[in-house]
Amino acid sequence: MGASLARSGADVTLVVRRESVARYPRKLRLQSPFGDFEADVSVAAEVPPVDVLWITVKATQLESSLSAITDPTSVRMILPLLNGLDHVALLRSTYGQKKVVAATIAVESERVSPGQIIHRSPFARLNISSAGHALLENTIDRLQAIGFECRFVDDEPTLMWSKLVFLAAFALTSTAGDKTTDAILADPEWRQLGLACIREACSVAVAEGAKLDADAIISTVLNTLAKIRMRSSMQKDVEQGKTPELDAIAGPILRGARKHQIVTPAVRKLVVAVESRIGRETGLLD
Repeated sequence: MGASLARSGADVTLVVRRESVARYPRKLRLQSPFGDFEADVSVAAEVPPVDVLWITVKATQLESSLSAITDPTSVRMILPLLNGLDHVALLRSTYGQKKVVAATIAVESERVSPGQIIHRSPFARLNISSAGHALLENTIDRLQAIGFECRFVDDEPTLMWSKLVFLAAFALTSTAGDKTTDAILADPEWRQLGLACIREACSVAVAEGAKLDADAIISTVLNTLAKIRMRSSMQKDVEQGKTPELDAIAGPILRGARKHQIVTPAVRKLVVAVESRIGRETGLLD
């Protein structure tokens, strides 16, 4: 996001760990289907006065990262692009309902070294609550000009759950089976498990107020992802021995299922498989 915003003409400051400020590159290099380019940015350890604070850390890093916001009144809008749902309520309880605008992004990208990012998926889809339209309209126009697919969405539960129902199936199956998207859909057993996960997640989403159609989502998945070789960030985290975002991604589905008395055997089976890969139980299935 930093590289793309800078390329589109925005004044961008990266907020990084204090110990990284001195050595962090002031020029980002992005390899992308949208073109390879470099973009100049500023670097700081604390959030400066800004129109929009884009929060792009892992869900597991959110609470520790918030110490960088030393003066919340100097930030007009907070736009979190984390996986899951629970971070929105956390941020609003801290910074206020109106300041935090819900948003999601669908993209496979990877920082291979400080300042060097590879955008691997053929798309980058950014969806934002309509509450952010007035401040972000020009920014979105510029991002679309470089290749992003962007839209504003009126219904927040639908906005947030639309990503999670797909992401949970993708992240859990790819991590449990250590497979890419095309390999999952080419294998009858893993394909069935992934599609069942989508249906279960949709059932919970609808019970939580989202307007989703499981058949339509499955049709989109089958039509667009069968020939794309993508790997999930959870899969990469497990490979690298990092803590996966299991609670952020599977947690809302499992907790919602308990709340609404919905059975989720596929989701539970996949969580068990991921826990087996990381060598510990997470308590999500208690």
